[in-house]
Amino acid sequence: MPPTRKPAAPTPETIMAQVNAGNIMPVYLLMGTENYFLDKLESALIDALVPQGMRDWSMITLFGAETDVETVVTTARGFPMAGDRMVVALKEAQNLEGFARLETYLKQPQPTTVLIITYRNGTVDKRTTVFNLIKKIGVVYETPKVYENRLSSFITSYVADKGLKIDIKAAQLLAAHIGADLARLTSEIDKLVIAMPESQQQITDDLVATHIGVSKEFNVFELTDALGEKNVQKVFQIAKYFDANPKSNPIQKTLPVLFRYFQNVFIAYYAPDRSEHGLQNYLGMSDWQLRNNVLPAMKNYKARKVMNIISAIRRTDARSKGIDNPNTTQGELLRELLFFILN
Repeated sequence: MPPTRKPAAPTPETIMAQVNAGNIMPVYLLMGTENYFLDKLESALIDALVPQGMRDWSMITLFGAETDVETVVTTARGFPMAGDRMVVALKEAQNLEGFARLETYLKQPQPTTVLIITYRNGTVDKRTTVFNLIKKIGVVYETPKVYENRLSSFITSYVADKGLKIDIKAAQLLAAHIGADLARLTSEIDKLVIAMPESQQQITDDLVATHIGVSKEFNVFELTDALGEKNVQKVFQIAKYFDANPKSNPIQKTLPVLFRYFQNVFIAYYAPDRSEHGLQNYLGMSDWQLRNNVLPAMKNYKARKVMNIISAIRRTDARSKGIDNPNTTQGELLRELLFFILN
């Protein structure tokens, strides 16, 4: 007998498709650490379930730190003042004291109520009765983790949803400068869209440099490109610039990017298919990223050297935080690391 395939986890797209088709569940639990995805799905559910003009009559919003379980239960058991449905949005549910006691409502939910629970910065314990009741009668959505090496893809997709394009270097600059704070990242992209000339349909690295306050010429991606090509002169030119501008280019921002760069190179050596197409799929990279980042480095660094470089980056990170390092400056630490990488 073939093994039973585990059902796919709900996504915002599948959840909203069901809602728009009229298949509405009595409770939705939105949880996880990526608040951007929580906000987006929460807003989509509310927009689909309650018309803007009906919200004073058919929607009640509660906040976990400002309410209690009894109030949530009493509110959810009420009736809509207008229309066929009432929506109760319980926001910041991680701050609700005694969250597990919501099971008293979930055992017999009100048929005319949709309870939307947004649980931020973590997840409900999946071993609890309350979690399993929600899963049984409703929908549980857990946000995916967006890893640093996937940020460029996220940025490209977000911009594409706006009917625009962004070039690779601009996406990399944003990813490196802002990091995985998706709420801030999307906010900065929205500012760039507003700042774009009407005749322009693509966000460029020049636009990012002008409006986000990051150097286009000397940044960490220029550094990784120079390292991949073993361009010694440019590597130390950039290092000198970083040392002269420590606030814009602190070593704590540089080292994670160097680590991910060489980690990808190391992983590439162990890909089951070392063709360009195989490496693209294995690393989850675009053709441009592979050809401009990974392949040049594979020509200049053997696998064992890359492994030693990764260890050196870790040691430098520890020393930058004061471990076994009484007085070496950040600039000196970076130059020592770059000298090791290139030799």
